[in-house]
Amino acid sequence: MNPVTLLPFIVLIGAMFLMTRSAKKKQAAAAQMRNDMQPGTGVRTIGGMYATVKELHDDTVLLEIAPGVHAIYAKNAIGAVLDDAEYNRIVHGDGDDALDIDGAVVPDDASSLTEADAEADAEADAEADEDTSDDAKIDLGKKAEADDAEPTDAESDKKSEGKNDGEADAK
Repeated sequence: MNPVTLLPFIVLIGAMFLMTRSAKKKQAAAAQMRNDMQPGTGVRTIGGMYATVKELHDDTVLLEIAPGVHAIYAKNAIGAVLDDAEYNRIVHGDGDDALDIDGAVVPDDASSLTEADAEADAEADAEADEDTSDDAKIDLGKKAEADDAEPTDAESDKKSEGKNDGEADAK
């Protein structure tokens, strides 16, 4: 056989070998990352949730999602193990890249929201009642006269030709 004929097959096999080799390296690195987890480290799950590792088991991990809130996840669900500086920057907003919240902050209790807003809502409701009371009500129902009306002579002639409603001349 001619070596030029075998060249495409050799290139194809070489490309497949390189692709599977890089995929195996990525899987091995991810497994090593999951095995290197220690209690207290910050992690990001494959769903994008940030949490702190509390306990490690063979195939599962106990994560603290919020203070006092724990959840059990599979080790394969851990997408990244974060170093302390990055975890604190993302979760707690520490550092130069902290998120600036310019909007209104919701208070812990709703009493401050209900006192002033209740008076404004009552005034708005009173104004809305005054505006709608002046408008005449519209009757959207059918008129009784239209239902009781007799069909005209032209309509009765069409029915007497032997055609029922909905039938067409088919030719």
